[in-house]
Amino acid sequence: MDHFIDLTLSGLSAGAVYAALALSLVIIYQATRVVNFAQPALALISVYIAYTVSQATGSYWLGFGAALATGLVLGAATERLLIRPVHGRSPLSAIIVTLGLLLVLQGLAGMIWSNEPHSFSYPLGFRGRFSPSDWFALASVGGAALLLFGLYRFTPLGLRMRAAAFRPEAARLSGVRVGLMLTTGWAIASVIGALAGMLAAPPFIFPNVLDTVFIYAIAAAVVGGLENPFGALVGGVLLGVCLSYVSGYAGPELTTLAALAILVLVLSIRPDGLFSRPTARKV
Repeated sequence: MDHFIDLTLSGLSAGAVYAALALSLVIIYQATRVVNFAQPALALISVYIAYTVSQATGSYWLGFGAALATGLVLGAATERLLIRPVHGRSPLSAIIVTLGLLLVLQGLAGMIWSNEPHSFSYPLGFRGRFSPSDWFALASVGGAALLLFGLYRFTPLGLRMRAAAFRPEAARLSGVRVGLMLTTGWAIASVIGALAGMLAAPPFIFPNVLDTVFIYAIAAAVVGGLENPFGALVGGVLLGVCLSYVSGYAGPELTTLAALAILVLVLSIRPDGLFSRPTARKV
């Protein structure tokens, strides 16, 4: 029973990271219908900036703040400079741009900080059955989700962002600056991605440290439904717990295969995800 409890708690902590990165993907997909394959690279650069600031100042929390600020700037710049020019073209154009940006930023990280692993500390203690760092992961992701929910539901900015995402033409007629709202959405998503990167990177960072996490995040987003932020959160936690059980009882080498099996099973039963409603689209 103790082993089962340990696996469950470990899965909740890992699932919070998958949920955060999945949430960042869903926010962008809702707004622009683009799966942002560059999200792990944006998070990676944010983590490396945090590493640099922490090394220079000796403060993890200054680095943490720098990571979130970097994510904000990178997300906004990506939408404004790279995604907007290809908006309205082939649906593959934006995907190709994000894939290219992923490769460029990972290569740039290796050139600047080298490909060798660098030690990167946990936010709090990491020893014990459910360490303070695990609590911090759950609390920070939960807090980010609540803030995002409050922003979308109870603020004028959130109302404009939802209008720009779901009814852009009507929003323009109502005086909403749709382009600015889309940039804001990318910036917020990138901040959440940077948070996920800060939680996932320890104890070592290197240019490909977030690749596996990103695969699980995509699986979590699809399982929950790319149209549903709540589904991304639940999908991330469920996937984290399930993979923890697989790793603990069957072996860690089967976790990636288990994630694929879960994804195929859900798509076979609910192609739109567990928490999304099928919708008809005009073509």
